[in-house]
Amino acid sequence: MDLQLKGKTAIVTGGTRGIGRSIAELFAQEGANVAVCARNAEQVQAFVAELKGYGVEAYGEAVDIADGPALTGFVQAAGERLGGLDVLVSNASALVNGGSEADWRAMFEIDMLGAVRTFEAALPFLEQAAQQTGDAAFVIVSSVSAAETSGGSAYGPMKAALIHYAKGLARQHAAKKVRANVVSPGTVLFEGGVWGNVREQAPGFFEQMIKRNPTGRMATPEEIAAAVVFLASPRSAFTTGSNLLVDGAISSRVNF
Repeated sequence: MDLQLKGKTAIVTGGTRGIGRSIAELFAQEGANVAVCARNAEQVQAFVAELKGYGVEAYGEAVDIADGPALTGFVQAAGERLGGLDVLVSNASALVNGGSEADWRAMFEIDMLGAVRTFEAALPFLEQAAQQTGDAAFVIVSSVSAAETSGGSAYGPMKAALIHYAKGLARQHAAKKVRANVVSPGTVLFEGGVWGNVREQAPGFFEQMIKRNPTGRMATPEEIAAAVVFLASPRSAFTTGSNLLVDGAISSRVNF
């Protein structure tokens, strides 16, 4: 299937490792120009060079997502350097699972405000793209933990807030053809990631989590990326306000 992304431009925050990296790579493979940000400048520049190897334009900056002016400045610079924006993917996360005030602040500043700030900065570009082509997209990477909990933690509630936020944006901007959707992964395994570290440090617990999933495994970053890029593409032009679970059926809820 041609996703009709060739020549379009996408931003991916938290874009050099794991899910974010796979999302950016898939956009580039589909012929889209890509901008990425992350905290490590060397990793950003090395990845930008790799993305250009797909024959597309690429841009990147080292950005602390919690630094509002730096984050919005990156979005503005990416839109100007790449000639506009068709897609914004908010993927960066604090990835803290505790309940301390510091944990709540980190999840709010990076996950919630990171999404809000990038969307507000990208909106003029997205509206212009939608006016020209009939479609622009904002996709947030949330988590199955938005609806699954076993204790008081900052992670799940902030991920749930992102789903609520996206639904509101979807309704607010539908008339201008700017869509907003969410992809909620379950457990995702990659080297250096949360579950990759658990596999190394607590193999017994890791095996318990594998057995919890009816598929008998965890997702790959590429599988999450495929869902994100499809929702972001013009092929999904009538899909907005959705929350797509990609969890291998580990959750038991019915996703009405």
